[in-house]
Amino acid sequence: MRGPRRLRLPRTRAGWRRLTQAVAAGCVLALLPPTWLYVTTGDRLGTVAGAPRTDVAVVFGAGLRDGEPSPYLAHRLDAAAALYRAGRIEVVLVTGDNSRDDYDEPDAMRTYLVRHGVPDARIVSDHAGFDTWDSCARAKEVFGVDRAVLISQGFHIRRAVALCRAAGVASYGVGVSDRHDVTWYYGAVRELFAAGKAALDVTFEPDPRFLGPKEPGVRRALADAGR
Repeated sequence: MRGPRRLRLPRTRAGWRRLTQAVAAGCVLALLPPTWLYVTTGDRLGTVAGAPRTDVAVVFGAGLRDGEPSPYLAHRLDAAAALYRAGRIEVVLVTGDNSRDDYDEPDAMRTYLVRHGVPDARIVSDHAGFDTWDSCARAKEVFGVDRAVLISQGFHIRRAVALCRAAGVASYGVGVSDRHDVTWYYGAVRELFAAGKAALDVTFEPDPRFLGPKEPGVRRALADAGR
């Protein structure tokens, strides 16, 4: 039985030149999607203090720990609550994963926001926000959101803004600051690969994993706010 083939390095100068060119081309291609995100979203990002007055804020799920929002998700929700208390938004759309009976991101997010001063009637839950593109597409197609402030960590917010704009939601991104721990660096590296998927989503605009019928939750919440 023959063993695995060994990697053979070039033996000639021309071979090394072709290998170097191939590696350089691969690096350029890998960097194109992140560069696209930076170029297209540079003027659409800011802080809680600088967020424009907008009816709706969208908070993306970021995991649970023992049924409670993870520290990263809690920071996103804190920013949404601060925007509500400051009168910068009227409604919060929380979007996340509820694919299992024992895992409900939107419900945990709603409970957290209520504890931090956002009325339950001003919170709308999207239980099928399985990824960023799904959340953006459903915000537009299912919940009828045309304009929103998006809230996420800094390493993710550019992708969120680009995808929501592609889905038809005029977006302004609030990047939440966090300690640069192992999780942060993992998220930052992951975004390099996720940028490639984002470019494909923008190009082909696939249907969300679950679209479903239109839901009146945002409209009713805005009516409760007198909008």
